[in-house]
Amino acid sequence: MTRYVIGADVAFRLANEHAPIRDEHQILAPTLLRSQLLSLLYQAVQRGEMTKKDAERRLDYVRALHIRLLGDRVLQNVAWKVADQLGWSDTFDAEYVALTQLQADALITLDSQLAHAVKDLVAIAPIEALS
Repeated sequence: MTRYVIGADVAFRLANEHAPIRDEHQILAPTLLRSQLLSLLYQAVQRGEMTKKDAERRLDYVRALHIRLLGDRVLQNVAWKVADQLGWSDTFDAEYVALTQLQADALITLDSQLAHAVKDLVAIAPIEALS
């Protein structure tokens, strides 16, 4: 089983495409994924890119993915260290990196700057690895 950490950007894209995920993969994310995805969907509705009903369907799709959400003390401590090591102003992205270091095989992100910044800390995989 391959374990992937996905970010809110990836969850958003998967929901838009209703992409199937192969059964041999386990998806993980920090608990903050819920709030970040909700915010991305809300913003898309506010910009007129989708209806509230469309956003709700996408949220239901992501909820059905059985993402293992984690946010314990160890994850927070490692995220702090990652953010400090990279000189980041907050720990949001660092939580994804920390979770990948602690429990996953690779991080999947659509953010090329993030992928470049953390390529020496974690393995990066393309979104296509999920399907």
